[in-house]
Amino acid sequence: MCAGLCLAMSFTGCKSSESAYKKAYEKAQAQAAQQQSQTPVQQTEVPVVTPVQTVPSTQTQVVDNLDNVSVRQERVAVVNGSGLKNYSVVVGSFSVIANAEGLQQRLRNAGYDAQIVKNEERGMYRVVAATFDSKAEAAASRNNISGGQFNPNGDAWLLYYTR
Repeated sequence: MCAGLCLAMSFTGCKSSESAYKKAYEKAQAQAAQQQSQTPVQQTEVPVVTPVQTVPSTQTQVVDNLDNVSVRQERVAVVNGSGLKNYSVVVGSFSVIANAEGLQQRLRNAGYDAQIVKNEERGMYRVVAATFDSKAEAAASRNNISGGQFNPNGDAWLLYYTR
């Protein structure tokens, strides 16, 4: 019986009182308030925005998105052909010149002024179906040629001729 009484007293003597929790909570709140009052307020910079200029729709110019057409820039030398302009449509790349000549002949039979150029850095012969002064003309021609008639992959691309 004595053992039970001692056990009961030990459990009731260890209980934390509600007031102790309340005091700890109030102390933490006071510390947080003190830290907030000591922390300087940071000023944020306001971005400067230029005013929007409105233009009537009759003055808006619609431009074709030709600048989105990817162009490779390579240093090449003409091997067989009349010479390149700024932008050319390449329909084939070969490491063996005989393969390039075969595609060039097929293009010439179809009415294209096909040429062969060589990229010395890569050791590749490029077959050019057509060459143009402007990127817009070259992109339009590439879109017409890309049907896969001369290249089974149908992946003609634009070359910017670096002199």
